[in-house]
Amino acid sequence: MAGPLAGVKVVEMNAIGPAPFATMLLADMGAEVIRIDRQQSGFLNGDDSVIGRGRRSLTIDPRKPGATDVLLRLIDEADVLIEGFRPGVMERLGLGPEVCTVRNPKLVYGRMTGWGQTGPLAHSAGHDLNYLAITGALHAMGHADREPTPPLHLAGDMGGGAMFLAFGVVCALFEARRSGQGQVVDAAISDGSALLSTMFYEFKQNGQWAGRGENIFDGGAPFYGCYTCADGQFISIGSIEPQFYQQLMTLCEIDDPLLKAQWDRSLWPAQREKLEALFATRTRDQWCALLEGTDVCFAPVLDFSEAPKHAHHQARGTFISSDGVIHPAPAPRLSRTPAQVGAKANNGQHSLAILRELGLDEAAIAALRDSGAIA
Repeated sequence: MAGPLAGVKVVEMNAIGPAPFATMLLADMGAEVIRIDRQQSGFLNGDDSVIGRGRRSLTIDPRKPGATDVLLRLIDEADVLIEGFRPGVMERLGLGPEVCTVRNPKLVYGRMTGWGQTGPLAHSAGHDLNYLAITGALHAMGHADREPTPPLHLAGDMGGGAMFLAFGVVCALFEARRSGQGQVVDAAISDGSALLSTMFYEFKQNGQWAGRGENIFDGGAPFYGCYTCADGQFISIGSIEPQFYQQLMTLCEIDDPLLKAQWDRSLWPAQREKLEALFATRTRDQWCALLEGTDVCFAPVLDFSEAPKHAHHQARGTFISSDGVIHPAPAPRLSRTPAQVGAKANNGQHSLAILRELGLDEAAIAALRDSGAIA
């Protein structure tokens, strides 16, 4: 059964970071994706890339004679172009939006950068950590008595970048179906990360945000955090609401007056010490047997090897095996046109087929090979 984006044609200029992940999301939902690969694989774009699932691959060097013309012919037939280079790179290749959108007015031109296409930092290098740092989000992460803790690149590159690029592309596609006109999607990780912080800016505005490590969601509250068990493994507790906190007290047979004052912030450090001592008395599996599946808001802290084996993930098929590799299944789940995982492509695997589909004869293909545009 075809996914909801069946019939949408995407050309992806392969890059590192969130752009390939955004394209993977579109491919999972049924879009036909042709990835333009370099002749030598780079970080996260090699033949073994899980993020590279659901594509066909054309390996071509856009700097060589004849290559730009081929790419423009491919883009002429596309609904979406995705690129993740610094501002100006595509323009120097002769593939900027002022060229592509004139040739193909319905084209949605998705641009993924850290700082955006404009602004004083637009042409500067950066990484996930830097984009989070400038939004205020990084300052709120970590312990109160030390510098902020670098997080995994979920909130920045993938959340603030890839997800917003995919969202913007789908929004622009929806509008293009009505107007017949495409547009440029300027997706900046710094923009998206700032937007993801909206709730915390609301807390700050309302006077509900204290210093780092002193709030409910950042480890300050003893009823929302992680604890070490007797076997050195970890569990997570999220008993924020009073009724959930009361169930934690009941199931753990806690009758300590100190722990009954849930919202007395002055007692939180002492309460945490009490809970640390309690959770250190049993193994992670023993706490799972007591608390998992209850309204305590509990879950074991699993590593990347353990998570796919958890019963809940097994029941829902949250992880899949493709070519012997375990990786997360597409999300979200659609009832009538569900997403599917396409096969990953080796670099250049489909080059000749794609060139022939564009109408190039063997002489034209040989000329590209002679110029070094294709291997």
